[in-house]
Amino acid sequence: QVEVVESGGGLVQAGGSLRLTCRASGLTFANVAMGWFRQAPGKEREGVSCITSAGGGRYYADSVAGRFTISRDNAKNTLSLQMDSLKLEDTAMYYCAPAAGYSYCPLSWRQSRGFGSWGQGTQVTVSS
Repeated sequence: QVEVVESGGGLVQAGGSLRLTCRASGLTFANVAMGWFRQAPGKEREGVSCITSAGGGRYYADSVAGRFTISRDNAKNTLSLQMDSLKLEDTAMYYCAPAAGYSYCPLSWRQSRGFGSWGQGTQVTVSS
């Protein structure tokens, strides 16, 4: 059974940084693309970033490009998201998920489609 566990969220002031970590088990981690997603209250879940199975391809939502960096360690089955220059609008629950059988990021990743095995998420709150 696939399981993902997110951690690293917290309360941070605008302009600050956080590093999120996702640990995955029950799958061949190195064979699948991974994504970070977020959902703010009253809004739909949206894709934040996606990385291909070997890490060669990295994609970002326009709203976070240049501020967030996705990375993965296939030897440790972990996915990370370094978030810098945080803004109030980054406040949300953040989730990671593996692509459903894809080594590449599906075209629908920004709509969080093509992914499965969602974890409980980790809350990020940015204050002024």
